Amino acid sequence: MTGLPRRLRALPLRSRLALLVALAVAVAVAAAAAACWFVTREQLEGQLDDSLRKSPSVDKSYVTELLSSCRGADRGPVQSPGSYTLQIIDGAGQICPSPGSARIPATDQDVEVAAGERPGVLRSATDEDGRKMRVYTYRVVLRPSGESYAVSVARPESEVTDPLSGLAWVLVLVSGIGVLGAGAAGLWVARTGLRPVDELAHAVEHVARTEDLTVRIPAEGEDEIARLSRSFNSMTSSLATSRDRQAQLIADAGHELRTPLTSLRTNIELLARSDETGRAIPPEDRKALLASVKAQMTELAALIGDLQELSRPDAAQPGPLQVVALHDITRTALRRARLRGPELTVTDELAPWYVRAEPAALERAVVNVLDNAVKFSPPRGTVDVRLDRGELTVRDHGPGIPAEELPHVFERFWRSPSARQLPGSGLGLSIVARTVHQAGGEIALRPADGGDGTVASIRLPGAPQPPPGH
Repeated sequence: MTGLPRRLRALPLRSRLALLVALAVAVAVAAAAAACWFVTREQLEGQLDDSLRKSPSVDKSYVTELLSSCRGADRGPVQSPGSYTLQIIDGAGQICPSPGSARIPATDQDVEVAAGERPGVLRSATDEDGRKMRVYTYRVVLRPSGESYAVSVARPESEVTDPLSGLAWVLVLVSGIGVLGAGAAGLWVARTGLRPVDELAHAVEHVARTEDLTVRIPAEGEDEIARLSRSFNSMTSSLATSRDRQAQLIADAGHELRTPLTSLRTNIELLARSDETGRAIPPEDRKALLASVKAQMTELAALIGDLQELSRPDAAQPGPLQVVALHDITRTALRRARLRGPELTVTDELAPWYVRAEPAALERAVVNVLDNAVKFSPPRGTVDVRLDRGELTVRDHGPGIPAEELPHVFERFWRSPSARQLPGSGLGLSIVARTVHQAGGEIALRPADGGDGTVASIRLPGAPQPPPGH
């Protein structure tokens, strides 16, 4: 039995559907045909029994004539009682059949009916010719002698079985045609209904073979196949977008890495050539070269760190969220910013504010915003930092960002044309934006009032007091 389901699963889906439809129709047709046959049999048998019960009563004079004929008395020919087979049974079980009729063996019940001990009896029997008969026996009392006899009236059961046999063949034929038609209809329905699935399978095979993510499947309607097609289209669109972003990230990273690597190679080649030729580089120039190598190594390390941070998917879940004090994180970031811009004046006004975020990522975001302000501030300039009711603002007094460039500041590797000569990779604000969004906040850059400088604004949901238990 386990082999059949295994073979069924090995068939194509459309063949399985057609087979299951044909099987379901076959079961339904077989059940309907069987019910029809049994109901018809009950009806025909009931009609036969009713016809025997309601058969015309045999005239007592006919019974007398038939008995005289059986006893050898010469009273003339006895006529047959129509389509019925008739015989008379006395109290001793002796049988007197009608002319031309085969005897039907008498039973004790017939004798009891003749004796008046039992009412009429309806039964099946087989006559001397081997025909199956349906027999109804009732009592007749002759006058004036008072003799009691049983009269058996019978009709062949073939009157029921022959029509039933014909009906059975008709039902088998109709059922076979119905099953074959259902199988053909099921196969047609399966092919028609599964055509979108075939298209989807061909599309998947095409994508797997060619890696062409531009394939789209027409999706019409609201059924499961249409939903599956739309899901596939959405998946391929997302994969194509992800691949484009990956390719763009690789291209941008290669472009950004090329500059410090080229500079590093040039400086190292100068130092190596000096050692190989024996021509010493002046101490001041050598010191400048080493300082340049160190700065480029630092820039390269920062760029690699930013790339590692961005290698996490945009939809990736952040690390464990904790309740952290944004004002404390900002103070820590301010200490680092003052070390990077010792000639700048950094003012701060920080009101307590507690948020739920990943501490390390949030601190990195704040540091990046402050680094931008330090980098673009003029010598001996001022950076104003303020935290009030969950909004952290960092204002510098640098050249500012043109309005047409503001929509691009959070894009990966994007750098303002005026800032491309400055160190940096263009990844800092992209990392800041993702960290803030993961914490449920918002970030924006806008020109400062008065026209000089830029204001970076970070708004995070939270409260001025830590929740209980923290």
